[in-house]
Amino acid sequence: MEHDNPIRKRHRFDLGKDPDSHSPTLRNYHKALWSKKLPTGGAFSLSDEHPRTYLHHISERGEFFLSSDALTNTYRHHRAMAPIINEIPEGELDQFFYCGSIVGAYIIFPARMVDGKQNINQARGTNSKIKDRFDLTLECIKRHYQNEGSPLSSVLARNAEFFELFGSFGGYIDFFHLQDMILKNRTAIEFFLPFREFASSPLPSNNDEYRSYMHKQVTFIGARNRRIARQVL
Repeated sequence: MEHDNPIRKRHRFDLGKDPDSHSPTLRNYHKALWSKKLPTGGAFSLSDEHPRTYLHHISERGEFFLSSDALTNTYRHHRAMAPIINEIPEGELDQFFYCGSIVGAYIIFPARMVDGKQNINQARGTNSKIKDRFDLTLECIKRHYQNEGSPLSSVLARNAEFFELFGSFGGYIDFFHLQDMILKNRTAIEFFLPFREFASSPLPSNNDEYRSYMHKQVTFIGARNRRIARQVL
């Protein structure tokens, strides 16, 4: 019944800790949502029983150790953003933060550090041209599928086997319910801020940009959550 479906109730995870590593509910959602048929054939079955591993998959397609990562970032505690953040009413920031605490605001990536180098979560969080923005990460993933360079080329190449599971950029988008970040021609990203080919700071530069950034993320997460809810009906 609809009222028993926690995804449709927009379940929010424990806000006192990092849900990526501390919420068993989020892990259960990831396991249930992404254990399904791949666009390239075969099942992407996930297990949470492998020791010291968030989620695990092994089949003839390969072995993958996976972790959760958030699609949103308020930059609320980012020192360089303080002058802008201080201009935003606390209630609006709280609403933005809460929006990032529902299942539609999370995705999974390979967790292993290949050759001792950063995994995708680490690289997109520390790269100065990405600064944890998922729209810019998705642009890099699109370019990976198109064999084009990007600020995340190296880490995506180290995890090429994972992206091969989905066959194409369109297959990746559809598998993870990211359609609302793609323009109607399905070849371009709907960026949270104007895109300047990674040539400028990825952070909002003023109050208006931050509000636009915030609004577009809230809109996207709401739309993605509804897509996820339709999958589990």
